[in-house]
Parts: sequence; C-alpha cells; structure tokens
Amino acid sequence: MVSRPRTVIIGAGIVGCALADELTGRGWTDVTVVDRGPLPATGGSSSHAPGLVFQTNPSKTMTEFAAYTVRKYAALGCFERVGGLEVATTPQRWLDLHRKHGWAESWGVEGHLVDAARCAELWPLLDPARVLGGFHVPADGLADAVRCCEAQARRAVGRGARFLPGHTVVGVHHKGGRVTGVAVEHAGGYRVVEADVVVCAAGFWGPSIGAMAGLTVPLQPLAHQYARSGPVPGAAAGPILRHQDRDLYFRHHGDRIGVGSYSHRPMPVAQHEIEPGGTTMPSVRAFTEEDFEPAWRDAAELLPALKETGYRDGINGVFSFTPDGFPLIGEAPGLDGFWVAEAVWVTHSAGVARAVAELLVDGRSGYDLHECELSRFEPVQLAPAYVAERGAQNFAEVYDVIHPLQPMASPRPMRTSPFHVRQRELGGCFLEAAGWERPHWFEANRPLADRLAEPALGAARRDEWAARHWSPVAAAESHATREGVALYDMTPLKRIEVGGAKAAAFLQRLMTNDVDRKPGSVTYTLLLDAGGGIRSDLTVARLAEDRFQIGANGNLDLDWITRHAPGDVYVRDITPGTCCVGVWGPRARELVQPLTDMDLSNEGFRYFTCRTGHVGIVPVTAMRVSYVGELGWELYTTADLGLKLWDTLWATGLPVAGGRAAFNSLRLEKGYRLWGVDMTTEHSPYEAGLGFAVKEGKDFVGRDALSPDIGRTLAPLLTGEVVMGKEPVRHAGRTVGYVTSAAYGHTIGRPIAYAWLPVELATPGTDVEISYFGRRVAAEVAAEPLYDPRMEKIRR
Repeated sequence: MVSRPRTVIIGAGIVGCALADELTGRGWTDVTVVDRGPLPATGGSSSHAPGLVFQTNPSKTMTEFAAYTVRKYAALGCFERVGGLEVATTPQRWLDLHRKHGWAESWGVEGHLVDAARCAELWPLLDPARVLGGFHVPADGLADAVRCCEAQARRAVGRGARFLPGHTVVGVHHKGGRVTGVAVEHAGGYRVVEADVVVCAAGFWGPSIGAMAGLTVPLQPLAHQYARSGPVPGAAAGPILRHQDRDLYFRHHGDRIGVGSYSHRPMPVAQHEIEPGGTTMPSVRAFTEEDFEPAWRDAAELLPALKETGYRDGINGVFSFTPDGFPLIGEAPGLDGFWVAEAVWVTHSAGVARAVAELLVDGRSGYDLHECELSRFEPVQLAPAYVAERGAQNFAEVYDVIHPLQPMASPRPMRTSPFHVRQRELGGCFLEAAGWERPHWFEANRPLADRLAEPALGAARRDEWAARHWSPVAAAESHATREGVALYDMTPLKRIEVGGAKAAAFLQRLMTNDVDRKPGSVTYTLLLDAGGGIRSDLTVARLAEDRFQIGANGNLDLDWITRHAPGDVYVRDITPGTCCVGVWGPRARELVQPLTDMDLSNEGFRYFTCRTGHVGIVPVTAMRVSYVGELGWELYTTADLGLKLWDTLWATGLPVAGGRAAFNSLRLEKGYRLWGVDMTTEHSPYEAGLGFAVKEGKDFVGRDALSPDIGRTLAPLLTGEVVMGKEPVRHAGRTVGYVTSAAYGHTIGRPIAYAWLPVELATPGTDVEISYFGRRVAAEVAAEPLYDPRMEKIRR
C-alpha cells in the first residue's frame, strides 16, 4: 500500500467526520468523504440524535470510547459537560447502579452514588418520593452532533480532505480481491472515485453499502421515539437524566424537556423502507402517538411538571442495532481495503473513529477491539432473520438489568453438539455462546450435591446476584472431576485446520511458541498483534508433517489466521463437522484404556502429545491436554459419530457429566487464563503470566514490541465472597486494578478472583479490597496455581 493511500469514507455523519479528522491528523490527507445528503445535516442518525453521552458501560472499551469522545468534543466546543444522572425507582435498579458505579471506578470514570435528596437537587423537577437514589457522573453531558460534524469536517478539510455532499454511492469497485474505488451518482451524472481504502461509515445504510462489496453487515435499523414537552415552569439546565426502570431518558431544551423512550414495541426498518418512509429526512419517520402515550405517562410520574404540558415535535428516529449491541469495526474478509465503522452512536463516535484510524495508519489500535471486530460473528449469526431478531431484542433490553451470564431467549437452540440429546436427558441447564447450547450443570447430578456441605458447596459465599445462573450441582461436578472422572462437551471450541507444505513455516512466523515440532506434538502458544498485545491463546497439534489442528477461541482467530496465510497454505474451519469430549479426572485412564487400541500409560502417551486411534468403534484424535488441571484427554471425532463416542464412554458407568460452571471453577484453581476476559490485546504475554509461551530466539509477529519489563500483572486473589468480574480493586484507599474472572474454588474451599494489579502489589499475602455492589470484600493476593502447583496430578 502507498504511504498515504487514497481513502474514501462513505458517510458524512458524526463517525465519517470524526474519522476524516483522525486520519488527516495522522498524515493521511488524501481523504474524500461522500454522502447522499446535504452538509452538515446529512439526514442520517447524527442529524436527529439527541446527543446524550453517558460514559459508563460494562465494557471497558466502550467506556474508553465514550471518555475520548467527551474529551475531544469538549475541546472542540461542541460538548456541554452538564453531567449525567441515572435514577433508581426499584431495589433491583438501585443495586444495579451500585454495580455500575463499580464499572466506572474500574475504568477510570469519576462517578458518585447519591441519595434521593441529591437527585432532586440535580433535577429539581424530579419527584424524590419516587426515587431510591442515583448515580451521578459529572463529566457526562450533551454532544451537539451536527456541530461536532462541522467542527471535525472543518479541521479535516483544512488538512486536505474533501467532502462531496449529494453523492449517492451506487457501487464498490474492486479487482483481484482488493477495493479500487467507489461509484457515485451526482446531479444526474456518474463517476468513480478511485481509492486504495474505503471505509463504510454509512450508519443505517451500512447493509446496503456492504452488499455492494459482497459483505454482510449485521446491522438492524430500528425506530426510536423522541419528543419534546411544551414550556415547563422552573425548567433549568441540568444533567442528562435516565429513568431506566421505565426505559426513558431526558434532557433540557431551554425551558422544554426532551423525552426519549425505549419502552415501545421494536420498530424495525428494512433497507428498502428507509427512503420512502422518511419525513423531514431519511432517518426520521412519522411519529406514532399511540406508542408514545404510555411513555409520556411514565415520564410525568417521575417529573410531575410534565402533567401540565403536552408533548410535541415527536419523531420516530432511526438508529442502528447489532446482534450483540456492539459496533462493527474492521476490514471485510475477502476484500482487502474495504473497512466498516458501523452501528456507532454519538456516545462512542470519536473513540471508534480514533480506533479505526489507528488500525489503518498504525496497523493496530490502542483499544481492545475484540468485542467490536466485524469478524466476530459465526456464519449463522449473519442470517438476516437472526440479525433482525437479535437487533430487536437488544432494542427492547437496552435499559434492562442484565446479568453477565444471562442468555438471549431466542432464537434458540441453533448450534448443538452431537451430545446434546444426552445432555438434555441428564437435565442439562443450558446457556448460550456463539450460538452454541452449552450446559452449565446437570440436574442428574443433584444427588451428588446433596451429599456435600460447606465449604465444599460454596453457596454460603454467594449473594443473590452471584447465585443466578449457578447451582450447587456445579460443586458436585467439580468434586467428581477432582476425585473420579467427568465428561465435558468441548465441541463449541473453535477448531481450525491448517495445511500445506509450508504450513509449519507459516505458523512459526505467526505464533509465539515453537510449533515446528515432530508430528504428535501439541503446543500452547499465543497470537500477538504488531504491538505485542495478546490476540488469542491457542493449542496447536501437529497431526502430520503438513497438517495442523488448532484449538482456537473463536471466529476472530479464524479470520486472523486466514488473512495472514500465504496462497500455498490452506485454512479451514472444521468445527461444524467435528466434535470433542474432554475426559478428565484421576480415573480418566481407567475409563478410556479398556475401550481403546491406544497405549494411555504415562510413558506411552505423554502430556501435550496427540495421536489417532479408536474408542470402541469410533475413530478419534486424542490429545493429552487439560483445561481443568487433571489427568485426561480431549477426544475428537466427526460429528456423525459423536453420539456413539459419548455413549461408549458413558456405558462404563464411571463418568459424570460436567458443565461450564464446574469447568470455570476448576480452571481458576489452576490459574488457566481465559482470553477476552483475563487478557486481551491490551496486555503482553509477560504481564499476563504467559511468558513461558514465548520461545526465545524465535521471530514472530509482535516480537519486536515485547519486553519482559512489566508494571502490572494478572494475579490471583482469595476473596471473602464470590464476585462477578469487572469490579474495582483497592489498596490503601485508592483504586489499583480490576477483577477479570471470578468463581468459587470447590476444591480449595475459597472464592477466587483474578485481577490486574501493579506488580508491587502482586506479592502473595498482600491485602486488598474489592468493591462489590458497593460493599467492601476483603481479598488477599495468593501464589498461583492454587491447586497442584507441582503439576503432579495432570502428569500422572
């Protein structure tokens, strides 16, 4: 690519303008921004957005996007730091605001829990009798979206960018798998704007633009209601306000109050309906009063002064929703140079634009983007019906109190392993991830739990929140794994096959550890980005000289490996046609050896090796690895033989079935990291305690950016009660880190949490505190691993 590529940004809304500003500020000055509408109000979502910016989010990245947006727009003079206030009218919401306060503290946002009287001081029109308390963030506020567009566009133009209003994109040109330009119509004419890089920032038009490039953009436009009151006596400028128990938000417009509602039915808008359904602009549809009336009554209950005035100037404004609620950022698979920055609200606009500019100019972003990357979805999650249903459900739940383990109810089930029928017979309690039905425990094991008592159960160390989506049965399954043998369904683990004569050399260059070992070896390794951040952790099994099987974390790994593969190396996802059962526990050898033609002795089948053989009549690839810290094997076979494999193992009468709740407890006792939770691209291998997976003297992507010198590290804590994750950790009265993973360790009889801490505080025996729903939970730094530190059980 040329040093300063010709860049076309499709869309001159707030994201497109922000991106033009960020790119030109980094020296990419050959930037053309095209939009079908006029400037500066193009007719997209930015043109009618009410502009409320609440920074705090359960996602660290989304909070950082918002914080940067606040700083940037305030500096540009188009943001008012009026503060943000979220009120609770139910005990559940008040508890959730304590949780939100913890997120703010973890992510570095100043916020305060305030009582009802203080809420009334901040919002004098509010009825304090209806409020239990609130969460106040002084730096939240109002962004004037159109002014933000103008200010950023002006700076970009001053550096050489050009904006072309009234230019409708009608095609994306490409050649040899690379984008070459954008076809536009303007004033009856047609031309092609040549480009080396094209970024789709078209908002709710994104799916249509994506289709021109052969790309599915999983985005669902939905209409959202907003109206303004008549003049309200006593109305004065104050914080933006959320009343999430009624799906409402408020802001001042002089002496009038703006009211936005998510309480109405989802109103999806198909691509072909956008233009003809628009009124004053494409993003504004006719206001449906019958949908707004209940919201207005709820608003008047909180703000009684609204009863004396009606509402007017109502709109049904179109915004973008994705299946998981996160933006869409990244380069299109199969079309180099075509990027998307979609489903981005004003709140996160400048932060997202900065991240995309960093990716384009520097090759990596300083933000952890794994939640937002375009390629995170599985193929089934790109189905139009799936995108529509999930998008509508995210609209309905936008202000709901959501437990981190709470799955969406529909559409389910989608992806099931061959063992699913047996798991249902065992009373499996299923949650969902990446479309997979994943059992978290099995009611058939409840009699085993009834035999346990504290501290083995751990129920006494869980509050009502930590006890949701959990069962004491998980304790029984954990103990059965440690003392006997259990079967774990590992089918949802992404499996990637890489092959070809140069496959070994390719993987050596891509991965941190030495994977160019003899066939039959298994290697734990990492994928890094150019800055040395951890993109993923993997197990790589060499099945033959020219064929490898990779145990990966998800579709992002498949995309990354595929993008880097040379033409003479093939990469394919073998997950759908295969399955895997983990057989783990001290009796694993006793279970499997009589059924197989493989020698499972410790001398005959060493730890971190693999081989092929049979279990009963089922051909399997067996890998001696374990994510729970016990003796055992992962057994892989084709999906058609999966049920037979399970039944063959089960018929011995030795195993129990284990679920994800037990699995998570067991892996934390061993200190095994979970990528995307415990470590991300923000962290280096040495910080994450994974320096052993970095082969010295070997060249690989990210090597030059690595340093063993660290200022923070991931450390285990023994805590007073089970926490959830993302809580702030304090020491000597100051916030020093945050929790990543947490569970109860049923073997050690203690709650466990992992947390990022300064190195100087990560010494075993150091006392810290976790702020959990506003309560102080005592914790102590421990030495890891907490279980079997000499690895005697796993290598027996």
